[in-house]
Amino acid sequence: MSSVLHPRAFRASVYWTLGLLFLGSVVHATGSSLACPDWPTCYGTMVPEMTGGIFWEHLHRLVAGGLLLLWGLATWLARKESADRPWVFKAAVAGVVLLLVQSVFGGLTVLYQLPDLVSSTHLALAFSFLALATVMATATAEAPPAPRTADGEGTGLRTWAVVAAAMVFVQSVLGALVRHMDAGVACMDFPLCLGRVVPPLVNAPITVHFLHRALAVVTTAVVLALWVRAHRTETSPRIRTWATVAAALVLTQVGLGVASVITVLAVAPVSLHTLVAASLLAALVHIATAIHPARRVSPAAVPAGVA
Repeated sequence: MSSVLHPRAFRASVYWTLGLLFLGSVVHATGSSLACPDWPTCYGTMVPEMTGGIFWEHLHRLVAGGLLLLWGLATWLARKESADRPWVFKAAVAGVVLLLVQSVFGGLTVLYQLPDLVSSTHLALAFSFLALATVMATATAEAPPAPRTADGEGTGLRTWAVVAAAMVFVQSVLGALVRHMDAGVACMDFPLCLGRVVPPLVNAPITVHFLHRALAVVTTAVVLALWVRAHRTETSPRIRTWATVAAALVLTQVGLGVASVITVLAVAPVSLHTLVAASLLAALVHIATAIHPARRVSPAAVPAGVA
């Protein structure tokens, strides 16, 4: 039974993490990050009055606790895979450790009143766990037959997916710095920044904001290139579909970034900006994990009428 349930638990953890990241963005966008001045309790209790900013901040903590329980269940269910795939259980245990460390950083952000680097590390760890959860959910699911691609094509597509995922991760961490340094309002015009293509990089907020925009252009180009390559490669329809999803997500992400500037960091676009970034990372990691190593099939090995 555990061999059936633990892939579902890993998959549920991916969706739970996406919801948690969205909720965390709402917490910051609504100015609720310090609504509970203590940790892990809120005003000395685990059941505070859920009003105002306390509602968002404490709900975020409760959902985070739920994720830890869900992942712990997935890890316990996966323990029997240690015989044939020992890496699954070991990676799941690593996920537990990662969640615990991430929780500690969440507490430090409160106790030390939102230091930029600690808060940004908190988000970086969350995105790292999301990537791990996506790998686990994809790798433990029932894999479809490997597509018959020419040598190097599958490997090349996987490389593009890995590079795109890495760029989205770096871009997301840079976005966390923009958020926690209050650099989101450093450039309030678009597409220019302070009326220039390259603004005067006279302080950290302007520099970080501009770098975030510049890297967004490069990241978008890489994800769209992945989409083009996926449709030019003899890969499975499932991979092509996910490449299309990634392309749609990156374009949506650009639109939300523009909306965040135009609306002066309104709660909805800013929170969705984080959610779409996380969804894009998950989609790219899923593609990279799901692609099978390229393998050439000799004509003699292909049944008549199949080639």
